[in-house]
Amino acid sequence: MLTALAYLMIIVFMALIMAKRLSAMVALILVPIVFGLIGGFGLGLGPMMLDGIKKLAPTGVMLMFAILYFGVMIDAGLFDPAVRAILKVVGGDPMKIVVGTFVLAVFVSLDGDGSTTYMITCAAMLPLYKRLGISRLVLACVIMMAGGLMNILPWGGPTARAASALGVDVGQIFVPMILPMVITGAWGVFVAYILGRRERTRLGGLALSATAPGEPLPEVNAGDPSIARPKLLWVNFLLTVGLMVLLILGTFPLQVLFMVASAIALMINYPSLQDQKERLTAHAANIVPVVSLIFAAGIFVGILSGTKMVDAIAASVISAVPDWMGPYLAIVTAVLSVPFTFFISNDAFYFGILPILAKAAAVYGIGAVEIGRASLIGQQVHLLSPLVASTYLLVGLAEVEFGDHQRYTLLWALSAALVMLLATIVLGVVPIMGHVG
Repeated sequence: MLTALAYLMIIVFMALIMAKRLSAMVALILVPIVFGLIGGFGLGLGPMMLDGIKKLAPTGVMLMFAILYFGVMIDAGLFDPAVRAILKVVGGDPMKIVVGTFVLAVFVSLDGDGSTTYMITCAAMLPLYKRLGISRLVLACVIMMAGGLMNILPWGGPTARAASALGVDVGQIFVPMILPMVITGAWGVFVAYILGRRERTRLGGLALSATAPGEPLPEVNAGDPSIARPKLLWVNFLLTVGLMVLLILGTFPLQVLFMVASAIALMINYPSLQDQKERLTAHAANIVPVVSLIFAAGIFVGILSGTKMVDAIAASVISAVPDWMGPYLAIVTAVLSVPFTFFISNDAFYFGILPILAKAAAVYGIGAVEIGRASLIGQQVHLLSPLVASTYLLVGLAEVEFGDHQRYTLLWALSAALVMLLATIVLGVVPIMGHVG
């Protein structure tokens, strides 16, 4: 009963947001409550929801002040030189712009923080997309593909979770995955090339470059020139570099770093109290929708976990694996990682389900590190999940609907997962089958 209820809840939730019957925020709150009541949990839902909100509260705080910080940096003109430099390289060619977006997102993702990647990449590239009329769904798609690829970095989260859950060294899981990541990255560049070619054809060869020889390129800025602070460019640059270094070193919690950095950025760039109020008001439109979605997702996650629906889904899938698939459990784990990391959280998958799969695979001589590598394949699709907080930030910055983004990106994300799986098999990183004894 609980298993059927869990599956039905997820199906109804996905159908409602993809069909645009409900907004993501409303669906995240009401759908799990309705199914929780149907399941007979009644008044017990309150503590479950509060637990879920508490778990995601730090993420909400981090996103709130991260949006504010990078919003202030955009206002101050920190990214204007980057925008102009990219414009010179890609010109007005939509294909080059889309490929450049993917490459830029990959490099920015080296810090392992998806939210930072989304904010910086969108700040640099969105003006070009708007100016040329390139689909913003393409922007969200290629940025997410880059984020999914780089999420496998040890400091990105999933790899460390897999290593912790399986009791193995992170390096044993990650290092052999580097070459498959490179191959998958090459596939991402190819996908960006295809999407860029489509946009070039659709737009009929529009060019943003100069219309006459020697004519300067049009000025494109990430922010409003009237509130820019060009004289503080290097101060803002050093502040941002310092913030990134502390983020990577993990010296302080992300939430604290962004709160302090936001306060310093406002004080330096807009010392007037009135100017600070105006900046806060201006960015509230971006902050409120994203943060409200995070807390709404807390209710969904809380009920999914508190009612044990997550456990029911896990048990049903594992019990459905027939005995003859035993020797192929590495491949089975890779395939299961796609829906599992989409419909439930990374924590639930890596700490709840992965150890069970690893124990079953050990019977067939498949090592825990090999199962750990296989479990990372699903990260190519994971960021499309409605349970991933930073994805709401991406769709907000790219100015697209969550359901539209899912529909547009899903097949491309699945193709990246398939490429990575094939690469790991060909390179022997993940075994096709094990053996008994």
